[in-house]
Amino acid sequence: MFEEVAEVFDALKGHFPLSLLLVLPVLFAITPVNGANDFTAFRMQQFDLHGSPHGSYSALVNVEAEVYTSESTVTRRCVILRLEQLTVQLYRDLIDKSAGAILILLPPDLSTLNQEVKEQFLSVEGQLLAVKANIPVYFTYENEDVAQLHSLISQKVSPDQASTAAEALLSSSVVNGFQMVVNGPQSKALGDMHVTNIQGKLSGVGIEEQLPTIAIVAHYDAFGVAPNLATGADSNGSGVVALLEIARLLSKLYTNSRTHAKFNFLFVLTGAGKFNYQGSKKYIEDQIDNTESSLLADVSFVLCLDSIGSTDQLYMHVSKPPKDGSIMHLFQQELQAVIDNYYSEVMLQMVHKKINLADDMLAWEHERYSIRRLPALTLSHYNAYNEPMRNSVLDHRLNVDVDTLTRNIDIVCEALARLVYNTTGKGYTTEMKVFHGGLALNKELIGSWLDYVSSIPRAAQLLHKDHEFLSTLELQLDRDLKEMKRLTFRSDKREPEFVFYDSTVNTIIAYSVKPAIFDLFLAVFIAGYLGVVYVAVTHFGILYDFMKYVAVSRHSKVKSS
Repeated sequence: MFEEVAEVFDALKGHFPLSLLLVLPVLFAITPVNGANDFTAFRMQQFDLHGSPHGSYSALVNVEAEVYTSESTVTRRCVILRLEQLTVQLYRDLIDKSAGAILILLPPDLSTLNQEVKEQFLSVEGQLLAVKANIPVYFTYENEDVAQLHSLISQKVSPDQASTAAEALLSSSVVNGFQMVVNGPQSKALGDMHVTNIQGKLSGVGIEEQLPTIAIVAHYDAFGVAPNLATGADSNGSGVVALLEIARLLSKLYTNSRTHAKFNFLFVLTGAGKFNYQGSKKYIEDQIDNTESSLLADVSFVLCLDSIGSTDQLYMHVSKPPKDGSIMHLFQQELQAVIDNYYSEVMLQMVHKKINLADDMLAWEHERYSIRRLPALTLSHYNAYNEPMRNSVLDHRLNVDVDTLTRNIDIVCEALARLVYNTTGKGYTTEMKVFHGGLALNKELIGSWLDYVSSIPRAAQLLHKDHEFLSTLELQLDRDLKEMKRLTFRSDKREPEFVFYDSTVNTIIAYSVKPAIFDLFLAVFIAGYLGVVYVAVTHFGILYDFMKYVAVSRHSKVKSS
């Protein structure tokens, strides 16, 4: 028997690669996973507001990818779409149709978006968070690797898109699919959430408690549809930079006995401003309810800085118009005088809006102080609190013009100087400028601070109490101010206004896999192959005679030639 097999093998030498008989089944039986790609993705906001859920309430993904078209099958799929395709109606439809996950592709540089796409996204960004999504929703930048992945997934023809049944069957059995996977624990509430305020002051000459006090406030956090994409260059990076520069310039005046004014200045950088100004709320409670003396309790007025890095408009938002002759009213007059004398292109306008306590969120930060009957205003280039750009991931560095920001800081500084030195009342010329020469604003420094602030994702849930960003702000203010304090508090665990969740950024792994129907075809092929081998073995005598005949015929031809 074995001799016959050897003869057959000798006869087949040179005509058929014998190794293929052994290797072929193995080639088809190997795992269908061909490779994997991974990329960083940023999860949509997840938070509770007064017990109501907002945003995406899931983080884990393990479903097949599907590039969105109007004919796509979205059920239990990770639906991939570009930013320009995103609408509120589409978002709701994907959730209603039980999509497994949503991945939204952003351009590598958000500043390259055309105006139409930008306005479309701004109109839907806030509304997305109003819908609770029980599926993971992620954003990622469409770099070269992600674009290639998008192209490969797009090659798959869904059954609904195929022109014939044969095309659908061929596509579903040959074209690779991609399994999108995010591993790890499910998102959970941040149980020990801290909010940090940073306070410093400049004491006036004289008995501190008997001097009028002006508080300058700016919240340092940002907001957007995804926490790790929220850099808030204008809102409120520009306000933070303005406060730092004002503190630097006023400290120079206060270190000289000849220019040491009879006014106290209180500087406060507050946290969680985008979440109902929690930092200011807690700061006010601690200061006013403090049994010890508090500068805030007798403050002349509070100046809140919010988004002052663009346009030629400045709006004074107030809950109650200042009384004639009050320090806040005098400050308004000095602002107008500086604008009239040096910056005639700027328009200053007061906007009066009463506080609506029925709303879940306050409109402006000054309202926190006005509720406690403290005179306060917010200075901003926005004329309305609900401007979408104030809470958008599109608020990037290029939204702020350094020249405009420097000009607006100069307006505030000059108005404050005129106020505290009473230059108008003393009859000085209205064209006199305080901040010039060695006291001039440092435009390069302002630009550098703006670059730094707008390079850091500053969502409230990301800025823990030991964050490097807070340490940098504290260090800078400590150079210019006295009695620096970092005030950290925890949210009320029993009845919190807000609850934040972790897992804001994850790695998505895209595994290239054969479709499920490929396994069926593979099983049929292997069964057929084994059947052929079985028949060949059980009827080996017939096969041997045939092969021997072929070999003898070939040998005869060679011999005759």
